[in-house]
Amino acid sequence: METIHYAALLRGVAVNIMFQGFRAIQKLPINGVMVSQYGGHFQYLTIQGLILASISMVLGMVFSIFSDLTVLYAAKRYVSMVALPVSVVISLIYWSLLLLFPSLIIPAMGADATGSSSAAPLLFYLPLHVDLSLHAVPAISLILDFFLFEKKYSQREVGVAPFVAVAFASWYAIWVEYCSKMNGGIFPYPFLTENTQAGRIAIYIGATVFSLFSFNLINRLHRE
Repeated sequence: METIHYAALLRGVAVNIMFQGFRAIQKLPINGVMVSQYGGHFQYLTIQGLILASISMVLGMVFSIFSDLTVLYAAKRYVSMVALPVSVVISLIYWSLLLLFPSLIIPAMGADATGSSSAAPLLFYLPLHVDLSLHAVPAISLILDFFLFEKKYSQREVGVAPFVAVAFASWYAIWVEYCSKMNGGIFPYPFLTENTQAGRIAIYIGATVFSLFSFNLINRLHRE
């Protein structure tokens, strides 16, 4: 019973932090740029990962309280199968580019949007607490939840993972390419905008392969 309470606490805190992070975006200057584009917030992989992580945590939180609803457990497992590797990929790509090549991941905004007196566009850095809630908390909370309160995925479930990963990657690739077409060739992330179509396809494939590698590695590290 105590373990159930800890699980519900972790999941509830994680959902609250992620939700507050999303709310905080709507109060920042960058929000006006995001909502003015076709697809709005939903064109960002970060936001889709945030939604998946939140759904996983909410399902787990409800199941940790109402453990007789086994259908919730099954749903949570399969949502996490997507949310966990996607969140890990988002975190690793985001923080790597932020530290090494910030212009490839951070949007540039004009002087009127940033409040700067400079006429040149400036990179818009998120406040650290917002950045962490969007680009770190989903991955960290899902990893902790998996190792502390979940069983490792069975061989049968692992066999399904590639199909799930390819389905999600295909959906996002098609969606973000369509949003770009509607937004005059502008993608939500500069590193996609600056790449050719062949380059973007390579990125989609590479991210999918890496997500599968991450999922299998994390599952293997789980002892039970």
